[in-house]
Amino acid sequence: MKTLLIIGHIFPEPKTTAAGTRMMQLISLFEKEKYKIVFSSTASITNKSETFKCTSVEVKSIVLNNASFDNFIKELNPSVVLFDRFITEEQFGWKVAENCPGAMRLLDTEDLHFLRKARQEVLKKKLSISDVNLFSETAKREIASIYRCDLSLIISEFEMKLLQNTFHIDTSLLCYLPFLVNEIAEAEFNKFPLFENRNHFITIGNLLHAPNLDSILFLKKEIWPEIKKELPKAELHIYGAYAPQQILELHSKKEGFLIKGWIANVSEVIKNARVCLAPLRFGAGLKGKFIDAMKNGTPAVTTSIGSEGISGDFSFSGAIADDAEGIVNASIALYNNKENWLAAQQNGMLILNQRFNYNLYSEKFINQLIQLQDNLEEHRKQNFMGQILQHQSVHATKYMGKWIEQKNKTSNR
Repeated sequence: MKTLLIIGHIFPEPKTTAAGTRMMQLISLFEKEKYKIVFSSTASITNKSETFKCTSVEVKSIVLNNASFDNFIKELNPSVVLFDRFITEEQFGWKVAENCPGAMRLLDTEDLHFLRKARQEVLKKKLSISDVNLFSETAKREIASIYRCDLSLIISEFEMKLLQNTFHIDTSLLCYLPFLVNEIAEAEFNKFPLFENRNHFITIGNLLHAPNLDSILFLKKEIWPEIKKELPKAELHIYGAYAPQQILELHSKKEGFLIKGWIANVSEVIKNARVCLAPLRFGAGLKGKFIDAMKNGTPAVTTSIGSEGISGDFSFSGAIADDAEGIVNASIALYNNKENWLAAQQNGMLILNQRFNYNLYSEKFINQLIQLQDNLEEHRKQNFMGQILQHQSVHATKYMGKWIEQKNKTSNR
């Protein structure tokens, strides 16, 4: 039987984060291909984690810098190992390569961490986005991880182009695999609540995630007060897990700025909102909140960064603006204008069905996976840079890991 070992930084939280939803989609793809699946992590399961109790997925706790992992992976002998981000590849990739050299190594980038951090730094220093420094230490680490793996899954077309054009990474090492959405039929679309029956604005996202946190502060300070002046009856409903105290303190019934906390069923609240408002000033990858909004027929207002990778050659499902005044004006106009709102809603259905169609991308991914498995040795010969980085990193990381492992043994005596 083919076996997939997933090494996760944390256990997925599909009802809390887009990354958690993404991981569950990947697991579903491998399940359909009849893989035995083992999910492993050094992290603990939380009350919002997927426990896999109702699935065939096995769960295994692993320990960093410990020989127990070597024994575990040798015994499991997986066909494919999937790292959920470059950090887990750095930690365990060399052990996988050493103990199971024949296992295909996949990296799910989720989003390009170095791109998100570079944009955050630009905002922090109040620089122009054109001043973004992509050639950072994080970029070196993340791109080295991409080279060491046999295939990296990229969620955004923008990031595919960035890796190919700016960093000249060969397309054979990359697989474009966005969020996967089942096609929405016209009959289902017609069941969405009508424009007249929807009220208020909504924003949603994991509030441990820095771009979401910044977006809420931006809304509070510069955007919502101006919208409220023009739409005095409107409210902004803010949903998301792990809200820090500074966000909880922003709750104001008088201002219609309502911190609602975590919601298990996103669709129940987003389908009744008239507009999804999420002015993201930095970030990377695809923003799951806009996929959820389109799936529920809810147009959105965001920034160029927020909309990145979503619409391609189609019109965005809502409005895009990059300064406070533009966001305010776009939000008011979309909220009030039924004709524009309906057109944006229609754009959303078109985008989902044409650009995130499950059948199209799942089949492409599986075909690429099979082809790679059949030609793994030749594929690795063509990726000589990956061999170099594997050689160097294995030596450096291996001996640091061995030293920590020995140190832990000594301290436990």
